[in-house]
Parts: sequence; C-alpha cells; structure tokens
Amino acid sequence: MRKEFWLFLSCGVFFVIVTPVYWALTHEVTGTTALTMAMLLFFMISFYLWFVTKAIPERPEDRKDGEIVEGAGELGFFPPYSWWPLFAAMAFGLLVLGVVFGWWMFIMALPIGAICVIGWLFEYYRGEHAH
Repeated sequence: MRKEFWLFLSCGVFFVIVTPVYWALTHEVTGTTALTMAMLLFFMISFYLWFVTKAIPERPEDRKDGEIVEGAGELGFFPPYSWWPLFAAMAFGLLVLGVVFGWWMFIMALPIGAICVIGWLFEYYRGEHAH
C-alpha cells in the first residue's frame, strides 16, 4: 500500500499547488471549490492508505524482491450479484422526483427506499447467500 499512498499523496500535493493558482487567475468560486474538494479527497484517501499500511504486514507488491507466487491464496470476500442496489437507486430516484414534483411522491417513496436499504443490508441473512 505504500505505492498507492505515495500516488494519492502526490496528487493531493498537486491540487494544493494548482488550486491557489486557479483562484488567482480566474477568481471563480465553483472551480476553486471543486479543486479544493478534490484536494481534500486525495488527502483523505492518502490518510486511509497510510493508516492501513501500518495495520497490515508488508505485501509482496511493496518489495522489490517480491514474487508473484507470494501473493497467491485467498484475497478476501467478494459479494455475489445483488438486485438490491438497483431497487435502492430507483427508490432514490423516486425520492428526488418527489422533491421536484410533489411531496406526496416523496412520502410514497420513503417506505420503498427503507425497504430497499433494509433488504440490501440484510441480504446475507436469508436466501441463497445466507451465512
């Protein structure tokens, strides 16, 4: 994770340099805000990668003498397919349309969204992929 940390940190430093220059040349609030948020995002990811680097042992990818075979084995848990994100996105779309067209639609979409989020959260407790 050290290489990833340095990659994101260098992008954050790039935005630290570019953001004031952009503001000085354009005096535009929207672009400066976007560049500031990008800078903060890169620093947040850099902090996370730095923190994770301290918690895990050194990976073969981080060593110059690391071999491909050293990285073999189980990589982690990857969830199988799920329909819940699609339904949650449609419920969120209804919520947004409810704000635009009328609060009655927003109120109607709230329980649908709650059901979708609960179903997505507990999908590994029932059915085919239960633990």
